[in-house]
Amino acid sequence: MAGGKEIRAKIKSVQNTQKITRAMEMVAASKMRRAQERMRKARPYADKIRTVAAHMSRAHAEYRHPALIEREQVKRVGVIVVTSDKGLCGGLNTNLLRLLVGKMKEWEGKGLGVDVCPLGNKGAGFMQRMGANISSQLVGLGDTPHMETLIGPVKVMMDAFVEGKIDRLYLAYNRFINTMKQEPVVEQLLPLTGEKITSNAADHWDYIYEPDPKVVIDALMQRYIESLVYGAVAENMASEQSARMVAMKAASDNAGSVIGELKLVYNKSRQAAITKELAEIVAGAAAV
Repeated sequence: MAGGKEIRAKIKSVQNTQKITRAMEMVAASKMRRAQERMRKARPYADKIRTVAAHMSRAHAEYRHPALIEREQVKRVGVIVVTSDKGLCGGLNTNLLRLLVGKMKEWEGKGLGVDVCPLGNKGAGFMQRMGANISSQLVGLGDTPHMETLIGPVKVMMDAFVEGKIDRLYLAYNRFINTMKQEPVVEQLLPLTGEKITSNAADHWDYIYEPDPKVVIDALMQRYIESLVYGAVAENMASEQSARMVAMKAASDNAGSVIGELKLVYNKSRQAAITKELAEIVAGAAAV
């Protein structure tokens, strides 16, 4: 059995760790509320621009954007994967990357090439270790997503799709369900599918474009794709803070259990030492 001094040192060490995990839990809870509020504020814009894109996709326009055209042969796909910059958030990143690796193996099994655009330090590091073909990347997202920083790497993938270098573009991120549940998803981003373009109106819409259809539709589709990526990053950040809060609470609770077990061992050790000393005193007195 370990000595009392060693056990006290272990208890002190676990208590210090518990203080850190409790502080991180409170910080994550504060950031989680702000991230959820930011995510909810982004949804109305995404819903509105989705409706406009739905109407425009059904309009009788002379020009159709490449994002609306399904290609007959698919030879290469691209993936924008959104992860966190920091760890200590449970299995959030692991679950997403495990799902993505399964999809990549499935694509490669069909003979398709895969280009990757990681957004977040964890995803970038994982893809580099895997030896994946990274077309663009962005690390250091921070606690607040900024569209001006996201546009660069996302535009690289959009231009690759328009130029025909990739035939499909996917988006992988963690969808926020609630504080206790986050769902990893891999969904098709380009060409736009019926799941993304929905409209309550079944009628066809016609528009008058100024200055011309190509300029207006190109600008709209770019804004639409950017809003989808921004929404995915906002969802992933809300999921990250929720997962980190839950993980740090579990760590604090586990530290409390370890401290209780160590205190029990310390009391037993102390009691054994006292009993031994009493036995030695009694034995000495009997010998005299």
